[in-house]
Amino acid sequence: MSAFEKPQIIAHIQKGLNYTVFDCKWVPCSAKFVTMGNFARGTGVIQLYEIQHGDLKLLREIEKAKPIKCGTFGATSLQQRYLATGDFAGNLHIWNLEAPESPVYSVKGHKEIINTIDGVGGLGIGEGAPEIVTGSRDGTVKVWDPRQKDDPVANMEPVQGENKRDCWTVAFGNAYNQEERVVCAGYDNGDIKLFDLRNMSLRWETNIKNGVCSLEFDRKDISMNKLVATSLEGKFHVFDMRTQHPTKGFASVSEKAHKSTVWQVRHLPQNRELFLTAGGAGGLHLWKYEYPAQRSKKDSEGVEMGVAGSVSLLQNVTLSSQPISSLDWSPDKRGLCICSSFDQMVRVLIITKLHKI
Repeated sequence: MSAFEKPQIIAHIQKGLNYTVFDCKWVPCSAKFVTMGNFARGTGVIQLYEIQHGDLKLLREIEKAKPIKCGTFGATSLQQRYLATGDFAGNLHIWNLEAPESPVYSVKGHKEIINTIDGVGGLGIGEGAPEIVTGSRDGTVKVWDPRQKDDPVANMEPVQGENKRDCWTVAFGNAYNQEERVVCAGYDNGDIKLFDLRNMSLRWETNIKNGVCSLEFDRKDISMNKLVATSLEGKFHVFDMRTQHPTKGFASVSEKAHKSTVWQVRHLPQNRELFLTAGGAGGLHLWKYEYPAQRSKKDSEGVEMGVAGSVSLLQNVTLSSQPISSLDWSPDKRGLCICSSFDQMVRVLIITKLHKI
């Protein structure tokens, strides 16, 4: 690919904030997005911005008692567009951003900070009930149905005598019909666990030797296809999730992506073979996954096993001197992206020429 054909990553709008921002998410079907974090005085904040004439307009600022670590629109309808958040005290709240004084749903979900959250079954993405999954420092991963008060519909916790590990990242997948659904969780010791919610069982586990910072399936609403896991020490792994070998598990390819921690991975909504990774040194890398000629083969005993593909770097850019803490593609406009970083900045990015890849 020549330099002229390569995608370009352009910082379209940059805005400094007066608080530490942990997460940012596009509001579906709009030119708006939310940022979440904490003020120096120890309170939480949600801000709602809109892109207007090449600039950002602050529409609303909501201050809450506890710092807010993460958020998702994944379990809401397109009509309501409610934001689900996890905070430092272990609370799961769902907010109507039009009337945010008190949450429309609230539960003390965990004993410690909720590090990570994901949603499925809303926004027309994924079959089945709307559900939210939360992962916490307390070692548990819990699945919530917003229509059911107080108790989780699933609780994945360490068995008796097993050390509790800090859960850093969770992701829904395999939600291609009313029954099937999985949750993948990544932990500080490098463990990745795949929970089958239909059978309430641990379907697969592996360890990638470094803390797992971010997990994402290339699509939530299809039969499991690919899973990307990013880690400390600058590596990421792409697992081919189509073929599970009884002892070897899923085939994978790994790549040394950044010189520091890979904080985030996000797949392009309009093309699942393209994904962005965000690094601890303030860099963004755009990757393309190529499938092998055959995605499975038989081992010496005639059992099917997966074959991993390869990844190639399409473009990279350094945006900040601090880690990029969150990243979100616009679901509506191809190549539009937001990211936040620990220099208290939020950036709107335009990534060009993606339709040509």
